[in-house]
Amino acid sequence: MQSEGSWLFTVKMERGQQEVMLLPCDGGGVEAWVNRCTHQDQRLHREGIGAVMRDGGVVCPKHGSVFDACSGGCGNGPAADTTLLSIDTTVENGQVYLTDDDARFLHDGGTDDDDDDDMPSSTSHLGF
Repeated sequence: MQSEGSWLFTVKMERGQQEVMLLPCDGGGVEAWVNRCTHQDQRLHREGIGAVMRDGGVVCPKHGSVFDACSGGCGNGPAADTTLLSIDTTVENGQVYLTDDDARFLHDGGTDDDDDDDMPSSTSHLGF
């Protein structure tokens, strides 16, 4: 992963394949979150675009809610007072390892599900 931006990979979990985004966090750390908004199951990280980041948070392209990259919590918009589903990782010597017992790494990039590959029409004041 680059020092800035996000990275997307796919894991196998009990509920099937899930996309996971790895986001930079304060102090040089990273956090991993399931790549779905808590409000409308919208992808936050888009293939070819990445995750839209603003002031340490990832912005939902559908309605503009911002999730803190470090805590996963959201304090605004329709997703307010919710938290992204976390995936356990560990960083050792600059390498990120998947340590979540419920997730098995499958591959870089997203799932083969491309039902919503087109950008959503935004219902917020934000444009992407």
